[in-house]
Amino acid sequence: MNKVRCAVIGAGWWGTTAHVPALYHHPQAELVAVQHHDPAKAERIAHDFKVPHGLTTAEEILELDGLQAVVVSSTPHLHHLQAKSALQRGLHVLVEKPMTHSAAEAEELVELAAEKNVQLIVGATFHYNRHVLEAKRLLQSGALGDIHLMCILFMDEILGLYQGLSWKEFAGNHPDPEVEAEPYIQPGRTSYSDPKISGGGQIYAQVSHVAALAPFLTGDQPVAVNGLLNNADAAVDVYDALSFKLQRGTIVSLASGGRIGNAPRHLDVRIYGTRGVIEMELLAGTMQHWDHAGELTTYPPLKTDEELYPRFSPARNLVDVVLGRAANGSPGDVGLSTMQIIEQACRSSQRV
Repeated sequence: MNKVRCAVIGAGWWGTTAHVPALYHHPQAELVAVQHHDPAKAERIAHDFKVPHGLTTAEEILELDGLQAVVVSSTPHLHHLQAKSALQRGLHVLVEKPMTHSAAEAEELVELAAEKNVQLIVGATFHYNRHVLEAKRLLQSGALGDIHLMCILFMDEILGLYQGLSWKEFAGNHPDPEVEAEPYIQPGRTSYSDPKISGGGQIYAQVSHVAALAPFLTGDQPVAVNGLLNNADAAVDVYDALSFKLQRGTIVSLASGGRIGNAPRHLDVRIYGTRGVIEMELLAGTMQHWDHAGELTTYPPLKTDEELYPRFSPARNLVDVVLGRAANGSPGDVGLSTMQIIEQACRSSQRV
């Protein structure tokens, strides 16, 4: 079987943590090029992963012959232009979250992908979590009846990146021992702390993950959004509280923070319908479902890092979609709904 010729634009910290390894190890992928703006790093990545081309610009990547798909995992301010350029060439695209800086940019990408008849995938990793997929199946099968309320709490320790600390300083003060002190490639000090690059703080970096759960699980779109953002003396927001309503009536309460000190990380999702309730703790790997008769189903816990946070799945999905072996696991229209939520939350916060 022919392999999918693909490339990674923005092979930085996350690109080399997730997407480059995923494509390198995929038996049906041919990773032909990686891009990093630093020539030495581009050459190093290409050498280490046996990639023919280590390039320094997205334009060089997109000029390669026979390319079929690209991952855009550069800093967020580049997502729109780079993804648009790839889509215009008829390439399938996986774009990291946050999808863009604005809802208008996201909408343009969704429309362009439809026009070119190619797939646009948004790198929302939790969409490939088995518990999330089971919850989606239950919701969309009608097992929970009408969904009236969804509550999401996501607390993490990422303040150091919002403050522009070096990765070594950030990792050295992080309570999670799994945060690598020396990752393969370190993120730039402004990648999270400069709103011109990141778009914002917690709401762009982390809320973009969990706000996406509402449209992904329900298949519904936001119609009204309110948000409050607290910068906690950083240049970007650190604590966020959002409330929004979906078209079919579900109301969503979402709180998220990037500063928890030595307290445990949390990603708690609770869904209340007329015929049942779902509770998930995605970072702990637990899920329970109560049906309308009160019968409890407790799902087998997810334990490994890959089960909890399937970081390689978006890039694997890109290859499988091109081959026609899988459906798009995180479609662009979900990314668009997420950007609408983020943009409206930021606007409403500015009015307070």
